[in-house]
Amino acid sequence: MRLALYVTCLVDLMRPSVGFAALRLLESAGCEVVVPEGQTCCGQPAWSAGNRALAIDLAKKAIAELEGYDYVVIPSGSCTDQVRNVYPQLFAADAHWGPRSRAVAERTYELTAFLVDVLKQPLATAEFDGAVTYHDSCKGLRGLGIKRQPRELLMKVNGLALKEMRLSIASVIRLRRRGRMPWLAAISGA
Repeated sequence: MRLALYVTCLVDLMRPSVGFAALRLLESAGCEVVVPEGQTCCGQPAWSAGNRALAIDLAKKAIAELEGYDYVVIPSGSCTDQVRNVYPQLFAADAHWGPRSRAVAERTYELTAFLVDVLKQPLATAEFDGAVTYHDSCKGLRGLGIKRQPRELLMKVNGLALKEMRLSIASVIRLRRRGRMPWLAAISGA
């Protein structure tokens, strides 16, 4: 299986170790991994800022670079959401780019979802003696429905104790909306 690892602009600029770790993880699982040299940005920051023209230009560039692979794997929920959900919207009425964007979107996965849902094979043994919690990413959870996959991977780590957060930010917001946390208004100014 030949896949493109789309490392994202933020990983490239701020945390390259994440990209190298993803590469090692995928290669250890038996994947032939290619990191397309010309990749830059998926366009999510431009899209979120309302710059549709730039988002479209960046999407076209990414689509052209990511075609021809069995899968595209991205170590970011936000960027995966952009490719899977926004690209097809951007090109819905475009006879040329619409089918291409949908084809790439259908083969694109966030890293943990790819490991658990597509590869479905055990990973190299890992060890960590301690307790951790996992914070669901906003786009990963709401845009892609990723909740179970990271936890499944963490539970395979020898010695690791996964402790769920008592209150997530989403829970706090829901409670506040129901009037059950009046102190939040004083703190947040809401």
